Amino acid sequence: MNPIKVIITGATGMVGEGVLFECLQNPNVQEVLIVSRKHYDMQHHKLKELLVPDFFSLDQYAASIIGYQACFFCAGISSVGMKEDKYRYITYDTTMAFAQSLLKVNPNMVFTYVSGSHTDSSEQGRIMWARVKGKTENDLAKLPFKAEYNFRPGGMLPFEGQKNWKPAYKIIVQIIKVFAPSKVITMHELGLAMINAATAGYSKNILEIADIKALAGG
Repeated sequence: MNPIKVIITGATGMVGEGVLFECLQNPNVQEVLIVSRKHYDMQHHKLKELLVPDFFSLDQYAASIIGYQACFFCAGISSVGMKEDKYRYITYDTTMAFAQSLLKVNPNMVFTYVSGSHTDSSEQGRIMWARVKGKTENDLAKLPFKAEYNFRPGGMLPFEGQKNWKPAYKIIVQIIKVFAPSKVITMHELGLAMINAATAGYSKNILEIADIKALAGG
């Protein structure tokens, strides 16, 4: 198998940064292009960066995003204190626009989307963020990518050296790991599972924590 070239969003956040760390150390990844609104301060021979102030304008950067086999879409925002229309715009509209722009120039791409545990696939539940994430998952799955996977991680433990991580969150996850270890994964497992999905595939397009662990070889 030839190493793949991947696009990552959200590298300036905790999930995207962790997936980036795994990709940079993984021999099955040849090149990583991080697409961000702001600069991520790192130098690595595999790493390229494309600054895009507005993800709705990604079509303007078509020459820079062509030739990639996978996208690991890790960008996201908390719904706390946010009204549904704004959260939907950032979470659903922006993600769909980004995916559609990629698809135009990379029709054989594998697209992976980081959703969340308890996402609502029915789109009808009472929890706002879960409905919006559910619609995002459902509509991404309708796009004609080579394959599309929705990852639903729970608590996550970081790589050593991650910058975009709140120490208090790490402590909380460590506590959860003691009492409910099946609800916690590492960023290594998440990143490795994404790479394996892109290179080898998986039997489901919605991956809960147990699926992520299994795909990572755990």
